[in-house]
Amino acid sequence: GFAVVNYIKSLGFNNIDAVIGTHPHEDHIGGMDEVVDNFDIGSIYLPKKTTTTKTFKDLLNSIKNKNLKIKSAAAGVNIDLDPALKIQMFAPNSSDYKDLNNYSAVIKITYESTAFLLEGDAESISEHEMLEKGYNLKADVLKVGHHGSSSSTSEKFLEAVKPNYAVISLGADNEYGHPHRETLEKLSAAKVKVYRTDEQGTIIAQSDGSSIKFNID
Repeated sequence: GFAVVNYIKSLGFNNIDAVIGTHPHEDHIGGMDEVVDNFDIGSIYLPKKTTTTKTFKDLLNSIKNKNLKIKSAAAGVNIDLDPALKIQMFAPNSSDYKDLNNYSAVIKITYESTAFLLEGDAESISEHEMLEKGYNLKADVLKVGHHGSSSSTSEKFLEAVKPNYAVISLGADNEYGHPHRETLEKLSAAKVKVYRTDEQGTIIAQSDGSSIKFNID
């Protein structure tokens, strides 16, 4: 959490217009209470799914202390921050899933002619729903679902996104064996350039509206 706080402060920001907690798993909201505590927050979005974990309670306490009202993260939500920026949510599309990962908010950010699709931990069930809804999933950069697990990045979904770049966020030598070989093979077959946090650390993509540069090349 503090690594994120310090990084954002180092960029010179003290307020965050919109904070999105994709879903209530610790590796996705674990440091978010500190983010809420340390910045002026415009609005906060969470999917309509609660858990009883200490991590989730800590986040709710931080939100309460700041008198923030939680907005629902769900398909069809648009976040208007800037006329040049289009921020759309394409998932979750259902209100009941067996697996918490499928409640993940999936976000497409479009800036002029560049687009980023951030998938949280959405698995193939959610990917299938997004395809069925006919959303425009095309993006230059895909933040790969569920840390590169074989449960996400289904072939049809990847075909619809057609990314040039993929970013996989994961811990080095993690116990789940992420990223799974199947996912890496699909990305390689689709000629996608892959960046991985376990090999390259923090990955920063910068768009000028027409092209995207990465801090690692």
